[in-house]
Amino acid sequence: MDSTGAYGGGKAGGAFDPQAFIQRPPVIVRAVCWLFSVIVMGCISAKGWYISKKDGKEYCAYNDDTNACNYGVGISVIAFIASIGFIAGEYLFEQMSSVKTRKHYVLADMGFSAFWAFLYFVGFCYLANAWGKTDDPPIGTANNMQGAIAFCFFSIFAWVGCAFFAFQRFRVGADSAFAPAYEVEGAVGSPGGFPAYPGAPDPQPAYSEPPFSQRDQGNMDYTAPTY
Repeated sequence: MDSTGAYGGGKAGGAFDPQAFIQRPPVIVRAVCWLFSVIVMGCISAKGWYISKKDGKEYCAYNDDTNACNYGVGISVIAFIASIGFIAGEYLFEQMSSVKTRKHYVLADMGFSAFWAFLYFVGFCYLANAWGKTDDPPIGTANNMQGAIAFCFFSIFAWVGCAFFAFQRFRVGADSAFAPAYEVEGAVGSPGGFPAYPGAPDPQPAYSEPPFSQRDQGNMDYTAPTY
């Protein structure tokens, strides 16, 4: 029996298998997105700001551009929360009995993932450009700042992967939605492969040949009528 439900998910109300859930590619990629967001957020938060000895003010290590640090931390914090939310959504996806609810979830997943991949691309370009303009970076900040840039780059592909899996689900749902209703495989009990309604008599078999064939007519003896 086919255990696949709407939009590539399992049948609603089915038993939950933790091992199979962890091994799902969308769940694995979501966990990778979560990990990368933690790394970017941690690198910038730990070494992204320094206190200037000249005026005692706090500056961002990316060419003293506070917006660069705030942007990197901001998209990572939202990615961190969203990754947890979508992992929980993967679990709840199997419990969604409504096809429309599954469709809305898949569309939200695809749209958000694609948009966040774009934001990470912008963040990578922004941080890399700001770091390239930094003439004298504070001591001990180079590894963290370069690490944040690198994992912003890796996050682009991770979020693109999430969008790809969501797009595959959407295609499965769209194909099943527009599939003609008469394409039912294995249906028996009525002519043409359609099941008969309950209580209907068995269909009569088709004749293999006409009831009165030419051969039978040739063997008949003709007797003239008498008056």
